[in-house]
Amino acid sequence: MPPVTTDTSARGPRTRLAPDQRRTQLLDLGVSLLATRSLDELTIDVLAEEAGISRGLLYHYFGNKHDFREAVVRRAVADLVVQTAPPEGGEPLERLLASVAAYVDYVVANYQGYVSIVRGAAGGNETMRQVYEETRAALTDRIFTEDAQGEIIPDTPAARLMVRGWSAMGEEMVLTWVTDPRGVTRDQLLEALAASLPALVDLLH
Repeated sequence: MPPVTTDTSARGPRTRLAPDQRRTQLLDLGVSLLATRSLDELTIDVLAEEAGISRGLLYHYFGNKHDFREAVVRRAVADLVVQTAPPEGGEPLERLLASVAAYVDYVVANYQGYVSIVRGAAGGNETMRQVYEETRAALTDRIFTEDAQGEIIPDTPAARLMVRGWSAMGEEMVLTWVTDPRGVTRDQLLEALAASLPALVDLLH
């Protein structure tokens, strides 16, 4: 990553990045580093070294290491929500399967960081717990928004309870499968996750 300036063209003038652009650039780098590091390993020193800038500049943008980590995590989970959005067209179950497939691929590509966020939320870190809950709500609530006609999941209190339980079960299954996929192919995992949601909801209707 370049320092605070960047070329606008091969021979053009060098322009300084605006503060918002520079902060976004640093967050993007933080998210890429989080893919292969735990949250505890994601320090301002590490980012400063990777970005080729001073620690003081990072403190200017993020205040302290806690604010920095929260900003990176919020960016990472925002990427998760976007990347796992179901396609606009197709049958409801096909769209659910595509969304589940994108989630599995995201966890595989960002395993270390994702696990550390999950553990941070479960371990009493209030900020991580809040971010985690907001993200889970976004992922589960959109099931009802996307399936507005209730073609596979009716929007009822019972269905919302089962969807939340399914989400927790799916997360545990995927995290375990990533570390030990023996006996279960990716396609089998996806089919099991997608098919189990309407089956579980049917148990309460």
